[in-house]
Amino acid sequence: MEQTALRPKPMPGQEPGGGSKPRAPRHPHAAPRRGRKLRTLLLGLFVGAVLVLSGVGLGTVGATVIGMSRLAESQRQAERTPPAPTRSAPSSPSSVSPTPAPAPPAAVLGVEAVDAEKAGALIVGVHVPGPGFAAGLVRGDVLLQVGKARVDSAADLARTVAGTRPGREITLTVRHQSGGYQQLTAVPGIVT
Repeated sequence: MEQTALRPKPMPGQEPGGGSKPRAPRHPHAAPRRGRKLRTLLLGLFVGAVLVLSGVGLGTVGATVIGMSRLAESQRQAERTPPAPTRSAPSSPSSVSPTPAPAPPAAVLGVEAVDAEKAGALIVGVHVPGPGFAAGLVRGDVLLQVGKARVDSAADLARTVAGTRPGREITLTVRHQSGGYQQLTAVPGIVT
């Protein structure tokens, strides 16, 4: 068996083999780390700017949709009211017809609804303050019945509510997101 020679270990900071040439301290990750911090900062600023701008864009789209729905509602209401008759010189007093009385204002619940997956109208927005909010409707509820009329779609809801008298209580049958059913009392109002 051969004996191994014992070799002394070099002192820290010295070259092996007895030379005293000191080595430069090794920091292999120092330069990339600085670059990584800068890159992370720039990426964070870019992502933040994109999120802010997309939020502004979504808010603008939402405001446009709400404004367009109100414009469409006012146009529908204008179409319902007949234009004022033009007055011509009456040939005889009996041929003049009296002007028709304006149509009574349509009742509203102050909610925005879309067709639910099955039956009913899914509430996607509740106007605060409004009759729906006062009754306890929240976003995500599904309206199944208004008074004694069954609601199968958002159009049914609009038609049924418009047919009710403003200021008179109606009973709403609602299915909440949790699956529970509840009957609420609402007092429809008018658009001012």
